[in-house]
Amino acid sequence: MPSRWSGLWALALAAGVVSCTSEPPTTREEKPVEAPERMTVTSTAFTDGEPIPRRFTCDGDGGIPPLSWDGVPKAAAALALIVDDPDAPRGTFVHWVVLDLPVATRSVDGGGALPTSAVQGKNSAGRASYFPPCPPSGTHRYRFTVYALSERTGLRDGTELEKALRAVASSATAQGRLVGTYERR
Repeated sequence: MPSRWSGLWALALAAGVVSCTSEPPTTREEKPVEAPERMTVTSTAFTDGEPIPRRFTCDGDGGIPPLSWDGVPKAAAALALIVDDPDAPRGTFVHWVVLDLPVATRSVDGGGALPTSAVQGKNSAGRASYFPPCPPSGTHRYRFTVYALSERTGLRDGTELEKALRAVASSATAQGRLVGTYERR
């Protein structure tokens, strides 16, 4: 892979984690997409580095926690949102991939409603949807990362994970990240 792609591959680190499903997840052993930290991501449900409330996990209703962000560069053409777990047993498990969010979008509500132009790529479980935190054991970190993209990906709903992550890596110009934790008991 060319070096410009190397950043994306670790984000994917889409790994086989023992999850709440019986489907084998995708595995990646690379580094995450990297872009300068210029944006801020927050949630009214939890603060950076703190536990994610149970209701937003597989032990609750599995809903998407409310997220908001600011600091989107003026030159951005689109946004992407990737949620992953770097602590999964076999490498990073990607829980959600949202592509081509309009740059005017500044939040995702807890209901998970997305603008009509946004698309969802497949996650590590092979589904084009959100997969809630569901660690097999121990405390895991969940990274909610918003990327500013220099161009729209133009990809469709259900795009394969690797292809979606390559598209983000190739045009990410800025990012912001919120990290929450969860431990199953």
